[in-house]
Amino acid sequence: MSDAHLFATGVLLAWLAGVRAYLTVFGVGVAGALGWLDLPPALEATTSPWVLGVSGSLALVEFFTDKITGVDSGWDLLQTLARVPAGAFLAAAALSPDGELGAGMAAAGAGVALTSHAFKAGTRLLLNASPEPFSNVAVSTAEDGVTLGALGLILVSPWLALALVLGAAVLLALALLWVMRRLRRSRRPAGRAPG
Repeated sequence: MSDAHLFATGVLLAWLAGVRAYLTVFGVGVAGALGWLDLPPALEATTSPWVLGVSGSLALVEFFTDKITGVDSGWDLLQTLARVPAGAFLAAAALSPDGELGAGMAAAGAGVALTSHAFKAGTRLLLNASPEPFSNVAVSTAEDGVTLGALGLILVSPWLALALVLGAAVLLALALLWVMRRLRRSRRPAGRAPG
């Protein structure tokens, strides 16, 4: 892979770690262990049976925990401690041909992971204010699907995967803005002109 592809992969992995850290680490490890992806030396640790077992188990726990309204926000708060460092590591490791992690890429990865994590956690807090439980399950399932789809697409085209993930994030942000405007309009007292 060229440096540009490795950069796109690093940024994408950091973004995905901010949403689903355990699933991202597990997916990278499986792809490396099965020979689907040539991993840089620093990412080869993800192919360890221990790392695969722990990340796979935690991904399964997160899959169910993230679907429970209210519990998901507590989980997101706790996972700030895992998602941001995981994003920093994955981004730096993707651009590490000799196994040495670069501080600049680690900082960039941490920033990308923190951004996607804050976006995810904020979205879920907004959805938890909704009285019905179905939107929470639908968004959580969509996050699982986007993470798995992007991890699969990395094998074919990291740039396309990055573009699709960022495009999905923009669409979700626009949808949230629309919902917030509708909620504000519905809370205005009757007979009062918008101002």
